[in-house]
Formats: sequence, C-alpha cells, structure tokens
Amino acid sequence: MAEYTPFGFSVKTKLLGPPAYTQEWLCNATAKDTGLKVDSAYMSKILTGQRTPRKVILSICKILDLPEPTQDDLLARKQTI
Repeated sequence: MAEYTPFGFSVKTKLLGPPAYTQEWLCNATAKDTGLKVDSAYMSKILTGQRTPRKVILSICKILDLPEPTQDDLLARKQTI
C-alpha cells in the first residue's frame, strides 16, 4: 500500500471526481502545462513525498484547482490508501 502525503491524498481524492480522472491523465496534463516529462512513476514519487518539484506541484494545483500545499503537506506521510 502506498503512503500518501496530505497533498498526495488531496490529489488522489480530487481525481475521483466528479468528473473522474486518472493519474495518467494528470501526468499528461502536467507535462503539457510544464513542458517537463511527468510519468506515472514520477507522479507517484511526488504524491508519496519522495520528490517535491515546485514547478510540477504548482501545475498539479492549478490543474486540479487545489490550494498550494505547505511543506508539511508535501513531506508528512499520514494517509494510506
């Protein structure tokens, strides 16, 4: 089971919808918005706090209409799915 950060949990919850989206859709939308390669493995590392790329995180927030996370939201592993 993956242990998501509070930010990762918020992202996964938002993807459930409505409308429902997949993590792959978010990867593609983020890559298009940032111009960076964002694949599913990299996205998983972001959602579990193993990576914290500011540009990608801000793009995710913009795409999903989420507030900008705090440092604690990005690193603290609290939520298990």
